[in-house]
Amino acid sequence: MKALIAMSGGVDSSVAALLTKESGYDCIGCTMKLWDLPEEDAGAVKPSKTCCSLDDTEDARSVAYRLGMPFYAFNYKDEFMEKVICPFAESYEQGRTPNPCVECNRFLKFGKLYARAKELGCEKIVTGHYARIEQGPDGKYLLKKGLDPSKDQSYVLHCLTQEQLAHTLFPLGDYTKEQARRIAAEHGFVNANKPDSQDICFVPDGDYAKVVQRYGSGEGTRPGAFVDLQGDPIGIHKGLIHYTIGQRKGLGNTWGKPVFVCAIDAAANTVTLGDSEDLFETRVEVKDFNWIAGEAPKESIRCTAKLRYRQKETPATATVREDGRVILTFDEPQRAPTPGQYAVLYDGDIVLGGGTIETGKRHVDL
Repeated sequence: MKALIAMSGGVDSSVAALLTKESGYDCIGCTMKLWDLPEEDAGAVKPSKTCCSLDDTEDARSVAYRLGMPFYAFNYKDEFMEKVICPFAESYEQGRTPNPCVECNRFLKFGKLYARAKELGCEKIVTGHYARIEQGPDGKYLLKKGLDPSKDQSYVLHCLTQEQLAHTLFPLGDYTKEQARRIAAEHGFVNANKPDSQDICFVPDGDYAKVVQRYGSGEGTRPGAFVDLQGDPIGIHKGLIHYTIGQRKGLGNTWGKPVFVCAIDAAANTVTLGDSEDLFETRVEVKDFNWIAGEAPKESIRCTAKLRYRQKETPATATVREDGRVILTFDEPQRAPTPGQYAVLYDGDIVLGGGTIETGKRHVDL
């Protein structure tokens, strides 16, 4: 069988390539060229904590050649701009807080790359994600957490379908990061001690607003009113793109006490401020939900849920409405459910699915 290995240049995808080759697959390595640092920033920022740089491509090529596998670099910059960067900017302009890594997985790694794998006659695509795939007794594929809880990446994979899971391998799902680095060092990989990528590749300096201004329409840059929970003006904000739910720092004004961003209204161009306790919500509405099993449950289910990548799962009840949206009712109020982020549901170590947070309200109509 043939496998196409997505190689970012990091240690994880390199070890995934090695393990796949050792398991008997005829392997092809590839890197997706997604983005170039803008010319005006090229001399000012060295994106050492992101993926997708020229050095990363060369590291991936080095490992592929060391393993004796052919290597290709695929140019998907136009698709990445259309499917990831522009929607990222638009989402911020609408007062939402997106997670572009999920969209990159959805449209590029398991969309474009999956299609390219089929063109190359590959039965499987392989990535270095820390997650597991198993086939259940009913024949359906299960997406499960990686065994290393500190590295589990199942949250950003909740968009996968049954077809994609059937043709995907996650060789690192049973390994820890320390084991992966040790394997890389034992095989002389140039990236054995390479730091993990931490930043979003197209935001190497962490300045989200600058990216939105560069690629957006300019809608979220207009100053507007800070308002209190009653809707009364209490100050002036510098543009919606500078704020996200739960934010306390960088508000630019002093109100004599700590205040937090509780809501963002793009239509009114207002940012609502309140106390910390005003951020907590019991019910959250989720749209565009992907059920890994391929179908939604017919009745309410008990589960655990995460509302952001690094959050600990918490118990909740999930109810599917007739329009497909999911209402999550948490046992305990959750801090700052943020529109644009993803709610992901679990049953133990099995990922049930996930979708985009639309609203977080104490009272959501069922």
